[in-house]
Amino acid sequence: MIRRLKYHEIDFVKYAQCLENSEQRKYSATKDFLDTTSTMPWEILVYKDYEAVMPVPFVKKYGMKIVHNPKLCQQLGVFSAKDDVNLNEAFLEYLEKNYMIRAYPFNDVNRLRTKIRIKKNFLLYPAPYEKVRNNYSPKRKRKLRLDEDVLKESEIKTISFDKAKTFIEANTIGLSKDNDLHEFMRIFESFHKLNYLNFTAFYYQHKIVNVIAIYSDSNMVALLGNFNDKEYVKLSGASVLIDHIIKENIETHIFDFEGGELPNIEEFFRGFRPELRPYGIIENSKKNLFKKLGYLIMRGKSFL
Repeated sequence: MIRRLKYHEIDFVKYAQCLENSEQRKYSATKDFLDTTSTMPWEILVYKDYEAVMPVPFVKKYGMKIVHNPKLCQQLGVFSAKDDVNLNEAFLEYLEKNYMIRAYPFNDVNRLRTKIRIKKNFLLYPAPYEKVRNNYSPKRKRKLRLDEDVLKESEIKTISFDKAKTFIEANTIGLSKDNDLHEFMRIFESFHKLNYLNFTAFYYQHKIVNVIAIYSDSNMVALLGNFNDKEYVKLSGASVLIDHIIKENIETHIFDFEGGELPNIEEFFRGFRPELRPYGIIENSKKNLFKKLGYLIMRGKSFL
């Protein structure tokens, strides 16, 4: 039996236990992560007594709840002790019958019979660092061999949120300064205050030229942001920073690259020789949502 619970109805102790003991475990489904990234109280679908759960974030538009994954939240889906395609299909059916869906991602473990769009993500699994590094592509290894002159004038430092914010705002391309960037910085600041997020910078000649944002939990570190001063891209500071984080964590933590859809990003990530871990996502255009809305209004269906 699948039930729908609003935020105030959720038993968060049982919810956390289900996530922690699940085969699909993802930090992005935790209460802290969704509380931070969601702009509204989210809901869950729950099977029996928290034997399986499915977090459902949404936004409010046109007076209705429309399911949409929050910024920086790559994967959600069904979480259970053992992944079960029949159970996953039951959750999917319930979700589609009871919500208007703009975008909802499952996770890389969830199996489905229903054909949905597949997106790419890359992971490195725990192993001795030298073994991981030896597996890097020849090109990535060359990028990590900095010239002696560059080495003498460069260093890696963990920096404050304020320093990271200044650099990110000055070097972000492709985001609206008033909307998207503001929301990303709000999320980054909240995670930093909760001690989940750190910023690591590559300095050259005492100037920050690259910054990465790394989210950490008990068994995973995730690359939530990679920001570069385009005038210094040939120094390969981004590669050096990512390799530095891998070296510090890979023996005990999974490294999650958090993406790989864009060809240039995919090529960059593949240089570290990670494992491709695709995941499915349900997506509907605004046009299709309006069509469905008209149909449901005719039937007297409410999505409040």
